[in-house]
Amino acid sequence: MDFNFWRNKRVLITGHTGFKGSWLALWLRNLGASVTGYALPPTSTQTLFNTLGLDTKITSLFGDISDLASVRDAVVSVDPEIIVHMAAQPLVQDSFHNPYETFSTNVMGTVNILEAVRFCSSVRAVVVVTTDKCYQNNEWIWPYRENDRLGGDDPYSSSKACAELVTHSFYQSFFEKGSSTLGGVAVATVRAGNVIGGGDWAKNRLLPDLVRSIELGQEITLRNPNATRPWQFVLEPLRGYLVLAQRLFEDGHDFSGGWNFGPSAGEARTVKWVVGAMCNALGVESKWGTDKEQYFPEKQVLCLDISKAENKLQWKPVLSVGEGVRLTADWYSTYFSGENLYDKAQEQILSYESLIR
Repeated sequence: MDFNFWRNKRVLITGHTGFKGSWLALWLRNLGASVTGYALPPTSTQTLFNTLGLDTKITSLFGDISDLASVRDAVVSVDPEIIVHMAAQPLVQDSFHNPYETFSTNVMGTVNILEAVRFCSSVRAVVVVTTDKCYQNNEWIWPYRENDRLGGDDPYSSSKACAELVTHSFYQSFFEKGSSTLGGVAVATVRAGNVIGGGDWAKNRLLPDLVRSIELGQEITLRNPNATRPWQFVLEPLRGYLVLAQRLFEDGHDFSGGWNFGPSAGEARTVKWVVGAMCNALGVESKWGTDKEQYFPEKQVLCLDISKAENKLQWKPVLSVGEGVRLTADWYSTYFSGENLYDKAQEQILSYESLIR
């Protein structure tokens, strides 16, 4: 990762008020980028965006990614060189309650950002963030590669598979190798595993629910304790996005297409393993029960093949899943103790940078 590359680069992050978006915005600001975020305003005071005070550290434009006119205005006003599109409805369970909103945000939001790029000559590279759940999950025991079939039985997974198809269509039709009037824009999609880290307060997500249960002195109820997922600490996939964005900017279309970012082979873990490791790191008893009511069907196994990123981007994880859990626990321990969370986030970024330099 070239830390100097980002100095003075104009970067637009959609979804910058979310968990991953806030971490990315802070990191890019540290690297000297001119960062602008576009997203809905935070709906709660307990968000990483507010905790980090990002409203005073970067430029924020508030609007709905589903509103094409608003998205166009934002892109034109920022005149970005690089766009990282992260705005999304990110939760599987919520997609069952609000399928229309999920498809509108995840599919048409992607259409809108790419449509805006068609008329913005400053843009050189676009990274569209989807998910590991964009693959048609057949409960295989082997990991999914980027050329495996896309799909998704639930609304969230399906919407992200649709976003992948939308991105491919826009790239082939308008951006690839000068096929657009702009002379070409390099576009890639990124499919990360289950991301963990401090500052995530989303409901119906494992570790935030666990932290709330600990605060209330209750045991957490797990929907699917034996489900295996590719867990990874938040800075790992974000580094992948940054490495990829630089290669898109500098080398263009050779790096367009889909990319997996996940843990090393053999590092996928069950839900109950992660809960036990988190409780151990926090120094609390691991207490959990199983939810007997099945709210929606869930897949048991999901693993990613990251050999493409390892071989072509020279990106690979530097943290084990256990180390990622301990870093996450360290952040929430700081929260429990009432210490400075902004300082903790900066400490973790600097520590991570020392590992990858």
